[in-house]
Amino acid sequence: MKKLLFSFAIASLIVGCASNPEGVEAETKSAQEVSAAEGIAYQVDVAGSKIEWTGAKVSGKHNGTINLSEGTVYLKDNQLSGGSFVVDMNSIVDLDITDPEYNGKLVGHLKSDDFFAVDKYPTAKFEITGVTPAEEGKLNISGNLTLRDTTNNISFVADVVESSESRFEAKADFNINRKKWNVLYNGMADDLIADEINFKVHLVANKQ
Repeated sequence: MKKLLFSFAIASLIVGCASNPEGVEAETKSAQEVSAAEGIAYQVDVAGSKIEWTGAKVSGKHNGTINLSEGTVYLKDNQLSGGSFVVDMNSIVDLDITDPEYNGKLVGHLKSDDFFAVDKYPTAKFEITGVTPAEEGKLNISGNLTLRDTTNNISFVADVVESSESRFEAKADFNINRKKWNVLYNGMADDLIADEINFKVHLVANKQ
């Protein structure tokens, strides 16, 4: 009995250490209806925008970037009212591993069926379903996130940097639980991978 309790305690400790220390998990629920966006269209500057990711495990963490391939936001009275974005899953890179061989192995693993299966699902998508004001300079944003052909609705807070007749710029920092999108690989028994992935998004869009 003592041995069983000790084993349970060690397993609990390993799982606890594997949680991602960054960000707050976005509220997640079933996919919601996407209404037609109202307002003026602003094209996302994919070169000027940035998505950073961090994944943690017991022995450490890895971080990198992934790119938007296209996107549009809509502003009504200079306020965000809607939008949709496509992410190029093949663009994922790791920034913390300096050894080219090890770096390539990690990125290849992230692209494999264990994680994002980019051969089958080369893009991810986010469609805004709701925007409400938060405290000054912030917005509550909800939207359908599709990964691996699985869609859930997530909600998070975004900081508005600029919202004008010519430009929209915002930042957000949140976690998602990857297993809710069927990214189920657990890692090694003694080096478990966190369920949470942290994303830091810097979005820039310009009126055309």
